Amino acid sequence: MHVFVTGGSGLTGPAVVTELVAAGHTVTGLARSDTAAARLASLGATPLRGSLDDLESLRRGAEAADGVLHMAFGGDFADPDDMMRRDRAAIEALGEALAHTGKPFVSTSGTLVMPIGRETTEQDEPDAAGIAGFRIPGERACLASRGVRASVVRLAPTVHGPGDYGFIGMLVDTARKTGVSAYVADGANRWPAVHRLDAAVLFRLALEKAPAGSVLHGVAESGVPFRAIAETIARGLGLPAVSVTPEEAAGHFASPFMAVVYGIDAPVSGSGTRELLGWVPARPSLLDDLTHGDYLAAPR
Repeated sequence: MHVFVTGGSGLTGPAVVTELVAAGHTVTGLARSDTAAARLASLGATPLRGSLDDLESLRRGAEAADGVLHMAFGGDFADPDDMMRRDRAAIEALGEALAHTGKPFVSTSGTLVMPIGRETTEQDEPDAAGIAGFRIPGERACLASRGVRASVVRLAPTVHGPGDYGFIGMLVDTARKTGVSAYVADGANRWPAVHRLDAAVLFRLALEKAPAGSVLHGVAESGVPFRAIAETIARGLGLPAVSVTPEEAAGHFASPFMAVVYGIDAPVSGSGTRELLGWVPARPSLLDDLTHGDYLAAPR
C-alpha cells in the first residue's frame, strides 16, 4: 500500500513511518521544512512539501495514495478554536480527495476527549465540554468521509519512549527545576499510557484492516496512578515526591492548563481495539520506561 502520512516527522510519526516501511508499505510524508523532509527521507519515506494549512498539498498527497494516515496537529493551545478549525479543514480536504474510493483514512485524536472519572471504552461518547473537546470535530469529520474506510485512533495522553518531550517529559523537567516531583491532591487520578512502538503497530493495523467507522483506543495501560508516576520520577532523580493542591498546581507546573491535565482522572480501556484488530501491546510499561529508559538520564 502507498500511504500518505501527515505528522510523520514529529514525535510518534517516525516510529509509525518505520513500522509501515518495515511491513512493506511505501510512504509519502508531508514535510513543512527542509529538516522534516530530511527526517522523512532518512526513514525511507518520500517527502512532499506542504503544510496543514496548504490544503492543495494535502489533496495531492491523498489523491496519489492508496490510503491516508493523518497524525499532524498543531497551533497555539491558547486558541483551541483555531486549532480545531485547522484540523477539521485538513481532515475534510483529505476526506474529499479520497471520497468514494473505499480507501483507508485513519485520523488521530486523544483519549482525553472522553468523560473523566471512570474507565471509558470505545463505545462511549466523547465529552464535547471536556478539556480536549476541540479534537472532537476532527474525529467527526473523518468518520463522515463519504465512501471511505475511515477510522479514528485516540492515543493515550502519554505516548512514551526515547526522546519523549510530551506530558511525561515536561513533568520530569518540572521536577528538575523545582526540586520536587509533584502530584495533585492524593495522586490517585489515573492516566492511560502506550509505548510509541506499540502505537505504531496500531496505526498500521488500522490502515490495513480497521472497518469503516471504527473508533480505536491506543491504550496499553488503562490507568497508571499519577502518584506512582511522580514517585518513580522522584526515586530516579533523588528528589522528594510531594502533594500539591489544585490551587498550588497552577503555579507549580508549566502552565495552568498543564496543572489541570496532570490532575485529571482519565482511565480508558483499549480492550475493544485489541479484540477488533488483534493488537497486542508488547513494549515496556510507562513505569518501566521511566525507570530504565532515557527520561531520567540527563536534562532535556
